[in-house]
Parts: sequence; structure tokens; C-alpha cells
Amino acid sequence: MKLNSYEMIIWWSVEDDAYVVDVPELPGCMAHGAGRAAAIKNAEAAIRFWIKTAKQDGKDIPLPRGRLLVA
Repeated sequence: MKLNSYEMIIWWSVEDDAYVVDVPELPGCMAHGAGRAAAIKNAEAAIRFWIKTAKQDGKDIPLPRGRLLVA
């Protein structure tokens, strides 16, 4: 499973003074960074951590649906 297969929603947050990335297919999986590239890199690390934790807890890991998420 490729980490970049999960849809990432990226936006600039004035409040946080950073780019924020939400991974909606993995509840609670978010990251941020000073630049877009850093935010995406941090989101990929958050996805790895989310999946590792889910496996340890015996929880289901949603398959990436990407753009089908909005269909």
C-alpha cells in the first residue's frame, strides 16, 4: 500500500501560520509544516504512524480510495 495513495487535503492556516494536511480516510490523521513539501512529508510520517498504531491495536486499516472519497 502506497502512502501517497491516501487523499491529502492541504491548506494554509493563518491561525497556525503553517500548511495543514488532513488525511480524511484515516480519522484524526493530520500534520503540518512551514512549506507544502514539509507538510506532505510530515503527513506521510503521520500515515505510517497511524497505520502502525492501528495494526498494534488490532484495528482495521481503510484501503485508500483517493478521489473516490468524494464520489
